[in-house]
Amino acid sequence: MKFVNILEEIEKVDGDIYERLSPRRKAMKEFFNIGSKVAAASMPFALGSMFNKAYGQAVPAAVLDVLQYALTLEHLEFNFYKAGLAATTLPIPAGPERTALEMIRDSELKHVNFLKTVITSLGAVPVAEKARYDVTAAGTFPDVLSKYATFLAVAQVLEDTGVRAYKGRAGELLGQKVFLTAALGIHAVEARHAAKIRYMRRVNGQAPTIKPWITGANDTGIAAVNNNYIREDNVKQADITITNINGLPISMNAATEAFDEPLTAAEVLALVKPFGV
Repeated sequence: MKFVNILEEIEKVDGDIYERLSPRRKAMKEFFNIGSKVAAASMPFALGSMFNKAYGQAVPAAVLDVLQYALTLEHLEFNFYKAGLAATTLPIPAGPERTALEMIRDSELKHVNFLKTVITSLGAVPVAEKARYDVTAAGTFPDVLSKYATFLAVAQVLEDTGVRAYKGRAGELLGQKVFLTAALGIHAVEARHAAKIRYMRRVNGQAPTIKPWITGANDTGIAAVNNNYIREDNVKQADITITNINGLPISMNAATEAFDEPLTAAEVLALVKPFGV
């Protein structure tokens, strides 16, 4: 994502950002002049100074920690799809299915680059991707790069886990409107990825009853990933039991489908550790 795109996205969320900096015309002129005054490598730091000027203080360390955590997960997801699409042993059908996976891979790369740009602009060093990721999850899925059904199943698990990971830490960005909105934007894209992968598993006959959203504690059909779906069988929200609420015929499935349960950072990092994270 180009720097001008970042600023445009921030303007959509925070229409007053230019007034914090200076009148809009002057602020934009200063921004576009950055390119002629500093080397490309220094541009993120120049942008970071604009953020600090706009908000009157450096971004809290806790916010940076959330951004680094998100980048850690995006590195894994991008490398998973990259490995799958590059594997000559994996029979991915040509046409719409390969195109869909390529689009998801490219989307994950955009998330990586966006987060790296933002973290760098704030004066921090983005967490680096690992030299190697173990897409078999330490041998849990030995045929992930040779059996298409396994590849899609693992992709679903990673996407579902990613959605819940973002939800689990969104609360830490309260009061930081720009960063919270950016994180929730990525969260929404990850949810669309998860829905697409679930649809692909269904039309391929791998999970004929699966829905675009999580149903119950684990609807993947793979017992090895039960821990990735802990608390997804929860039927109580805000201390109110949803099933059969007010006498309505609301089943456990319907109740659990209505909400994604958040995962803590510790839970997520433990779940992705076998992938070499």
